[in-house]
Amino acid sequence: MASTDIQQQIRKGSEVGGKTYAFNESHPPDRPAQMWFQQSDEGLILFVVFFTQACRWSRCLGCNLPSTGSIRHVDYRSLIAQIDHLFDDAQVASRSADIRKLIVSNNGSILDEGTFSSTALIYLMARVNLNLPKLSTISIETRLEYVELSELEFLARAIREGDTPTALELAVGFEAFDDRIRNQVFQKGLDLSVFERFIENVAPYGFRVKTYFMQKPVPHMSDEAAVADIHQAIDYLAVMARRFGVTINLHLNPTYVARGTPLEEAFRSGDYSPPRLRDVARAALRAEDQPIDVFLGLYDEGLAVAGGSFVRSGDQGLVDVLEKFNQTQDYRILRSLVD
Repeated sequence: MASTDIQQQIRKGSEVGGKTYAFNESHPPDRPAQMWFQQSDEGLILFVVFFTQACRWSRCLGCNLPSTGSIRHVDYRSLIAQIDHLFDDAQVASRSADIRKLIVSNNGSILDEGTFSSTALIYLMARVNLNLPKLSTISIETRLEYVELSELEFLARAIREGDTPTALELAVGFEAFDDRIRNQVFQKGLDLSVFERFIENVAPYGFRVKTYFMQKPVPHMSDEAAVADIHQAIDYLAVMARRFGVTINLHLNPTYVARGTPLEEAFRSGDYSPPRLRDVARAALRAEDQPIDVFLGLYDEGLAVAGGSFVRSGDQGLVDVLEKFNQTQDYRILRSLVD
């Protein structure tokens, strides 16, 4: 699809979603949008967000991640330069032997060849094998409509050629479990039947699955309803993991108020407040003894409006405790915050 057609899709999605933000046209096209390190029970994680043309869906209610990208096409030469910049970065190079997981994002769909070049994706796999000798998992963020099994098979074969066995994980934005909230209010455009076909299709290949959920993602949702929604999601994913024998991670992001979205309007009118971290712990505790694992996203990527973060004044101690849970999967840590 031509870049101009994708631009029209992005603008249409932004209009439908009531977005008022601008795109990041001043960002150097040869530099990733963002990159940072995380710690989990899997070890050291490197998270990179490549700078590309924005997500063409672009209508999810509380999401301003497309604002970190460009309305215009970013070509494969620029993406290759971004990949080189990633692996030439002094911190990445110095910690390369310790990195156990790489999460690859463009705040949209890495598997959408219209916004992320196939040439660049192949080049990325080569650099991963050359530069991350102890990598155990590579996680690729995508919407489900861009998943092609033939492409996944090729990527899986490529990363298996590295120095250590490396699993392929597909990371999918779910945001909310309740169908009405997910698709009618949040406008995610994801049906459970589509997700279940996806799980069934990837299971024979041993691919892992990560699902991104947002706690309290929409206005007029009580804290109790937000916790209950995550509990339902955990129960559902546990059923999927058992039925299909798939390794599933639930990545739980407390919702922050993203600028330039209808959620900002609700926040300023007093119709929305971000979730509290103790409620995040209460929601995640449901996964104890279930066949899935949980990672708590505790970073707003600098995209929250003033006062709109889920980290309130005095909360840093809670953040530190929740980070320890991420590193250990010790549910006693969550219980200590809830009891």
